[in-house]
Amino acid sequence: MPSSYSARTMINQARTLSDDLRQSSDLLVEVRNHTAWITIDREEQGNRLTPASLAHLRDTATALAKDARTSCVVISGAGAAHFSAGIFNIQLRAAYSKEDALDIVRLANDAFDAIEALPQVVVGALNGTVRAGGGELALACDFRVCAHHATMAFHETSYACFPGAGAPVRLPAVVGAGRAVELMATGREIDADEMLRMGLVSHVLPADTFRASVAAMAEKIASQGPLGIRGAKRVAQASVLQGPNAAHRLSWDLRRALEYSSDVDEAIAAHVEQRTAHYLGR
Repeated sequence: MPSSYSARTMINQARTLSDDLRQSSDLLVEVRNHTAWITIDREEQGNRLTPASLAHLRDTATALAKDARTSCVVISGAGAAHFSAGIFNIQLRAAYSKEDALDIVRLANDAFDAIEALPQVVVGALNGTVRAGGGELALACDFRVCAHHATMAFHETSYACFPGAGAPVRLPAVVGAGRAVELMATGREIDADEMLRMGLVSHVLPADTFRASVAAMAEKIASQGPLGIRGAKRVAQASVLQGPNAAHRLSWDLRRALEYSSDVDEAIAAHVEQRTAHYLGR
């Protein structure tokens, strides 16, 4: 990579994308039916995440966090072969200065933290191979589903690093500390069935119906009361991050406020009148 075109330059240029979050050369964002669909669109490069796409992902999450109309976010890769090949490989890593590499790792953390902090339910739709930083993006989602041919590996130790964008923090909460260390230390590839057994994914879906099945799941989530969905997610996250006592207190505070919401009144009225509820998120 030319020294005049550093990672920091790419990151700064990518920030202009926030003016129109739906336009990007390598990240597609579409909002329909109360669901935001985020697609990593670099199929020929294994949907590898660039500084520009990471900055766009961060800015998209920041914008979506303020969108009360959206209840579900689905993150996937273009095509059927790859969810994401991650951020670095050894050739790319060798092309960056140490300062630039750290800038990119910091940007990836910002982007994935922003995804994890979203109030909406975030589904990682793993349509193919998941590698390194792609796995860290998947772990920032609330839950994951995968196609039957999907595989996952955290291979950063093969070039003397470790996953630096959240896997050592998030992976133990999903599979346990021992398995997390084993996966990161060996870098071994696991298939869809093993991902399911470990709890990394909730469902393994046929490849030919994968996107239709994910769309049906997103539609189901988006049809529920948005305040209820967001409240359930907040309490679940608090239970993991703050402990059960704090989560219980938060649950009561949110449930009490929810009882007096217009959405609860609308749900009751729709049931009595035998019609579809129309929620306003308040």
